[in-house]
Amino acid sequence: MKAGLENRKQVAIMALLLVLAAFGLWRALGSDDTAKPGTGSAAKATATAPAARRGVLGRRWSLKNRTLIATLDPTLRLDLLKSSEEREYTGGKRNIFEPQSAVVVQKVAPPKLQPAQQQVYVPPPPPPINLKFYGFANKPGEARRIFLSSGDDVFIAAEGEIVDRHYRIVKITNSSVEIEDVLNNTRQTIPLTQG
Repeated sequence: MKAGLENRKQVAIMALLLVLAAFGLWRALGSDDTAKPGTGSAAKATATAPAARRGVLGRRWSLKNRTLIATLDPTLRLDLLKSSEEREYTGGKRNIFEPQSAVVVQKVAPPKLQPAQQQVYVPPPPPPINLKFYGFANKPGEARRIFLSSGDDVFIAAEGEIVDRHYRIVKITNSSVEIEDVLNNTRQTIPLTQG
């Protein structure tokens, strides 16, 4: 049985990552023992002791902003509290602990609107049937068939058949054709076009 050394490249990368992780952990949690020029051991001990208690982020903050930490004093200053107790509230003439009865709120009635004229909805007229009747064909013994065109499309139909998916041929005569729009329930008579 092999001890997992089949791929030496992966093992080397894993070892390098472990060394880097151990160095990062030592750097984050380790003490700041490096001597800086111009600083004594007593000054260094007082400056880093609170930073060590606050953790890594606190130490970085204190190293960047030493003047800010030097001015912050966490002790309770009773003299400042005493001076704020003796100060009187002079914010306004109104007592904030009593309900306001002096303020009168006037409600303004909304302007009266004229009653809207009754508008009767009239639906738009249905679109016209865009078919042109240009001929018919008669064969003995068969129903009369007509030729209808819509643009480049040509339709051949008999009475009762549906053309262009929503036009029904109602009646065919020698000079016109009556077509019903099945979707809109409208009828239109289309005359025979010359040409």
